[in-house]
Amino acid sequence: MMRSLSSADNFVKEAMKKRGDNYYPKFHIAAQYGWINDPNGLIYINGKYHFFFQHYPYKPIWGPMHWGHVVSDDMVHWEHMPIALYPDQEYDRDGCYSGSAVNNNGILTLFYTGHRFFEKTGEDSRICQVQCMATSIDGIHFTKHGPVLYPPEGIVDFRDPKVWRAREKWWMVVGAKVNDLGQVRLYQSDNLKEWQFRCILHQAKDSVDGYMWECPDFFSVNNKDVLITSPQGMPAQEYDYRNLHQSGYCIGQWEKNGTFSIETSFREIDHGHDFYAPQTFEAADGRRIMVGWMEMWDAPLPNQSEGWSGALTLPREISCNEIGKLYCKPIVELELLRTDYKNFELIALNNEVYSLDETYQELKLSIDLTASSCRCFGLNIESAGRISVDSALKRLIFDRHSSDYELQSCRSISLKGMLRIDLHIFIDASSIEIFVNEGEYSLTSKIYPISDQKKLTLFAEKGTAIFKNIKEWKLDSIFK
Repeated sequence: MMRSLSSADNFVKEAMKKRGDNYYPKFHIAAQYGWINDPNGLIYINGKYHFFFQHYPYKPIWGPMHWGHVVSDDMVHWEHMPIALYPDQEYDRDGCYSGSAVNNNGILTLFYTGHRFFEKTGEDSRICQVQCMATSIDGIHFTKHGPVLYPPEGIVDFRDPKVWRAREKWWMVVGAKVNDLGQVRLYQSDNLKEWQFRCILHQAKDSVDGYMWECPDFFSVNNKDVLITSPQGMPAQEYDYRNLHQSGYCIGQWEKNGTFSIETSFREIDHGHDFYAPQTFEAADGRRIMVGWMEMWDAPLPNQSEGWSGALTLPREISCNEIGKLYCKPIVELELLRTDYKNFELIALNNEVYSLDETYQELKLSIDLTASSCRCFGLNIESAGRISVDSALKRLIFDRHSSDYELQSCRSISLKGMLRIDLHIFIDASSIEIFVNEGEYSLTSKIYPISDQKKLTLFAEKGTAIFKNIKEWKLDSIFK
C-alpha cells in the first residue's frame, strides 16, 4: 500500500532517533535516515539555495525513489525540509527519478522522471519512463502536473531531465539507451509543457562508450560549452575508468541549429572511488557550481548498519581553461565552517613520520617535488588510507584501507610535468575529498576509519620529503 508524504516525514523523524552516527557526516549533506543517491534540482531562487536528492526514507537501501530536500541561505549551512516528491501517481508509482529545477518567473519548477514497471518489479526491459513537472509557490510544498514528455517509440531507458533557459527558449537534455548504446537527446519548449525534439546531442559510438548515459548536464562556462554524462558500462583503461560507472565531460560548441560540435574526448571529472551523477547550477553571483553523489553502485556500504547510506559531495566551483580542461575546486563559502587554525611553514622528513592532530578536518599543504628525493611520501590516515606521491611512477595515489577486501583499492592521477603540487583535503567521518592544484584534479572516496585509529601523519620512505605551507582547520557542522 502506498504511504503518504506526511507518513514518510513522520517515519524519518522517529527513525533518525536511533540512527548510528559513527560514520555520519559533519559537513556533507546526507539524509536524516535512509538512502540517498543522485543530487537533483540544484537551484538558487527567491534568496534561497535548494538542493534535492534521490531518497528512499524507509531503509538504507535503494527503493522507490522520493525527492529529499534541504535549503540554505549561504550554500554552507543547511536545513532539512519535508520530502518534496514521493511516488503516488500511476505515472511515477515506482519512483520519482532524477531531474532538475528552474526558476519560472519566481515559481520553483521541478522536472523529474516518473518511473513504473509494467510487470514484475525489477524487470528493466518492462519499464516506462516519462518526464514530469511539479511546481511550488512556497518552495516547500509541491503540486504535480504529470508527464510533459514521453519516450520515443522503441526507447525504454529515457530519464534524468536537465532543463535550462537560453536563446529565449527552454531546453531539456535527457539520457537514453538505444540499441544498447548511450545517448543524450535535446528538446526545446516555449512554455515548459510542450516539448519538441531537436537532435541527438551526443551518443556512444560503440560499447566502449557505455550502454546508457545517465544524468546529462549541458551548460556554458568561460565561453566553453560543456556536456556532462554518467556512462554506464565503460570498461577500465589502465588508470582510468576504474569504478563500476563513470562521470565525465566533453567540450565543444553548441551551434545555432542546436547541434553540438565536439572538440575533446570524454574525460573523467573526478578520479576517486566514489563520485557519480554530478549536476551543476548557477549560484547567486553567476558562478557555475557542481555537486555529485558521493558513493558508487554495488560497493560495500558499512554505514548501512547505522540506518543511513549516501551523501553529496561538497559544492565545487567549476571553470574551464583555454584548452578545454575542467577545473573543480571547493567553494570559498566553506571557509565559514573553519575553527581552530594551525599552521607550519615547512616540515622536512627523512625516513620518518610527523604526527598531525586527528581532529583536523581541512588541510592545505604544498609538496616540492623537485626538493623531495624519496620514493614514496605523503599523508597517512591511520586506519583508512593514505595519499602518497610515487616518484618512480610519477603519480599521486590514494590507497583506501579496510578490513573489507572489496574496499581495499587505489585511485591515482599523473604528476608528469609537475614541479610541485598543492593539496586541499577535506576529511569527514566517512569520506575524503582531495583537490589538486586549485581544482586541476580531484579524488573523492568513502573511507571507514576505525573509531580510535584516525591519526593523521606525514611520512617519508627511503629518502627526504619537503612539505610546505601546511594549514589545518577543524570544521563546524553544516546542519542547523
